[in-house]
Parts: sequence; C-alpha cells; structure tokens
Amino acid sequence: MIRNIFRRQEGQALVEFALVAPVLLLILFGIVEFGLILFNQHVITNASREGARFGIVVETPRRTAAEIEAVVDAYCGDHLVTFGSGGTPTTYVSHPGGQTFGQDLTVEVTFQYDFLVLPAFIAEFLGGSDLRAHTTMKYE
Repeated sequence: MIRNIFRRQEGQALVEFALVAPVLLLILFGIVEFGLILFNQHVITNASREGARFGIVVETPRRTAAEIEAVVDAYCGDHLVTFGSGGTPTTYVSHPGGQTFGQDLTVEVTFQYDFLVLPAFIAEFLGGSDLRAHTTMKYE
C-alpha cells in the first residue's frame, strides 16, 4: 500500500511546468525585448539618414541645424516604439567644413531605450541601453 502512494505521479506535470515556466518566459520576453531594440535601432538609423538627406539637398539658404533636428524628431516621433516611456532622441548636427558643396554634414542620434520587461541589470550586462546612429553625407 505504501509503495503505491510513492509511485503515483498525479501532479507531476504541474510541478515540472512550474520549474520550467520561468525559464521559458524569460526566453520569450528576451526575444520580444531584443526585437524591440533592433526595431528602434533601425528607426534611429533611418531618422539620422532622413535628417542628413534633408540637410544636404541644395537649398538657398542652407537648412539650419534646428530644421534638421525637427525632421529627425518628427521621424522618431512617428516610428519609435517607446510604450509611453516619454523618451525622446537627442540629435546632434555638425558641418565642420561649412555648408558648401562637397563638405560633410554629420547627423548623430542617441536614444535611451527603456526596457519593457527585462530588468535594468540585464541592459548593463548587454552593454547598456543607449542606441546610437551616425550618418555623414556630402552637401550637394
């Protein structure tokens, strides 16, 4: 009789699931977070390209850094996935050689990504949560 009590396996699946579920959820949410990070990196890269392209096109007078930043901010505002964290990208525009034909225009965008599910210590382990994009184009 006592041997039969120890051989019964009712509830075994529930215990196994309870042991495995946290690992599966961590992997699942990690995949979602990684996808969001890649998407937002893609968005700020495209925003820096849009800003640089807007700035180099022939226009008299040349477009100001504030106008270029406005284009980048508008693009990021339309496309970034932030889940209401309110984070806005920081844009830096430089034209070290001036604004004449053939000179460089550089647009740098930095965005502080706030993790949705994963804790912040994982972000530090992965190298931080600052996303950066840099685009350099020549004035037309």
